[in-house]
Amino acid sequence: MRIAITGSNGKLGRAVVERLTRDGHEVVGFDRSGPAGSGFTLVDLLDYGQTLDAMLGVTARHDGVDALVHLAAIPVNGLVPDATTFHNNLTVSFNVMFAALRAGVRTIVAASSITAMGFPFDEPPPYLPVDEGFTAANNTYGLAKVLEEAMFAQLVRWQESTSITALRFTNVVGEDEYDSFALAGDPSYRRDLLGSYLDVRDGAELVALALTHARPGLETYVAAAPDSGLEIPSRELAATWCPGVELRRPLGEHESLVSSEKARRELGFEARHLWRHEYRGSRSE
Repeated sequence: MRIAITGSNGKLGRAVVERLTRDGHEVVGFDRSGPAGSGFTLVDLLDYGQTLDAMLGVTARHDGVDALVHLAAIPVNGLVPDATTFHNNLTVSFNVMFAALRAGVRTIVAASSITAMGFPFDEPPPYLPVDEGFTAANNTYGLAKVLEEAMFAQLVRWQESTSITALRFTNVVGEDEYDSFALAGDPSYRRDLLGSYLDVRDGAELVALALTHARPGLETYVAAAPDSGLEIPSRELAATWCPGVELRRPLGEHESLVSSEKARRELGFEARHLWRHEYRGSRSE
């Protein structure tokens, strides 16, 4: 397939480009900055005209795409004013999705976020492990993600064959970013993430699986490692961070409080890069 990737020059975007290229796909990157070359086009995704034109074709690059991976966004609150984060991300997502549908693209994978399910969890979720069944926004980045998911649910109705898969990514950790896990014994570490994380290579794997298993309609999946990012037992973390919150099943010793079980069950997702091994490896180099 020929696959367009927005945000192709970001941390996750680069890993997705590498993974899909390795799988034999032709990849076309769209971003506001990046390396000149046959696999990349500079696009201002806030401009709908540019976005639609780039989706339809770019001379010397492509004449249309078969699928879309939408990762482009201001990645967190704080980089720009809060309202700017919201306006930018929601507008970009509308432009990209609407242009894709107008261009005849019917297979789409989009980055949603743990911020659409309560991050930073100052108000505990109603149950643990928290999963796709809970939606809440507590900042403008998360509010945009909640509204994007609502938009996706409507857009798939407009064309019966359209598939949109929204992946609720937690904190994505690069291969060279494991030193912070030296704090894994501190009960305040990753508190706002309920201890969750995901290796960037596993994130790219999940994107590839979502493309492979695409089916008409909207599906939402949590994108997190199956284990907690702390040394402290998960049952103890749940009692400390979310006292009185229902445990829907007995927790494994270091089971994640953010469940990716649906992705495992329906997409065959198995995270292969877990912090206990990666951190030891980074320290031994």
